[in-house]
Amino acid sequence: MTVPAAALDAIAQQDAARFCAAILPAVSRTFALGIKVLPGALGQAVLDAYLLCRIADTVEDAPGIDPDVKAALFDDFLAAFDDAEALTRFTAGVQELPGEIAHLTLTRNTALVFAHFGALPPNTRAVVRKWVAEMAVGMRKFVLLYPNGIRIQTVAEYQEYCYYVAGTVGYMLTDLWHEHSPSIGAERYAVLRERCRAFAEALQTVNILKDVAVDAEQENSVFVPEELLQAHGSTQSRILAPELLASNREALTQLIKLAWHDLEEALTYLLDIPRRAVSIRMFCILPLLLAYATLRDLVESTAMLRPGGSVKISRREVKSLLMTGSVLAMSNRGLRWLVARVRQRSFELAFAG
Repeated sequence: MTVPAAALDAIAQQDAARFCAAILPAVSRTFALGIKVLPGALGQAVLDAYLLCRIADTVEDAPGIDPDVKAALFDDFLAAFDDAEALTRFTAGVQELPGEIAHLTLTRNTALVFAHFGALPPNTRAVVRKWVAEMAVGMRKFVLLYPNGIRIQTVAEYQEYCYYVAGTVGYMLTDLWHEHSPSIGAERYAVLRERCRAFAEALQTVNILKDVAVDAEQENSVFVPEELLQAHGSTQSRILAPELLASNREALTQLIKLAWHDLEEALTYLLDIPRRAVSIRMFCILPLLLAYATLRDLVESTAMLRPGGSVKISRREVKSLLMTGSVLAMSNRGLRWLVARVRQRSFELAFAG
């Protein structure tokens, strides 16, 4: 018996949906929690967008791969939005990439992500495609600019890099909010657009700061600008040197200030999301609270500048922030109180086991 083409398409879509839902928690627990609360096509759009961005990031981060090979992979990835042959080339080209197993599993199954993405409404696909492409073009630029591993030279270049890998996500999410939420009309959309880049880049800077050693040792990348390190008597080649620990810690001061500034902008962004868009608020709350808590601990730590080190908050605090943030999602006053409290000291509820 011949299976109708429509039935085959339905099976393929089911497989793609199952794969995308299953792989998400393996590549990001935090965003998996947030995406669950987003309804319908918006939830699917953010899921697919996140996975596509993670695929591009996996190519960028793969250690020991010739930059021209990475550039060719980015070219095929970008072309795959329209060209099935480009998607086939990309999928074949990433099979032997090194990296984390979950990220590699995702990247080797890029065709399933594109299949799931293809079921989204045309306008939604256009938003995601625009910003994922912008991100990938920027990653390609930096891969070729630093063929022996990314080594950011100046604060201005650092901000350019953060725009490509994070600021683009802030714009994409905000465009999707406008596309799918009736409560985010033109006027509120314009307000959110003013701070959406800071919202995403705040999270990126905190991640960079907490994982200085991880990036240097595992991905051969140093994002702390060389000009900041040299100003304090160090260099990127000695960013984990024990004898320069104090100097390297001082070199992070400007990035820490930038992170605090962007987090305050990010909080305003969150509070500007209408209360009626409760699912969008819920999506934004946890990563913002985690960033505040991580930066609070990072200010008092040097773990991120020691081989094998990183800054992580406790699982109990993560659970406490998830529960309390959910309860206070509709209250701007409550969220301001919670952020102020988290900035001061660890926030752990007695029953958050």
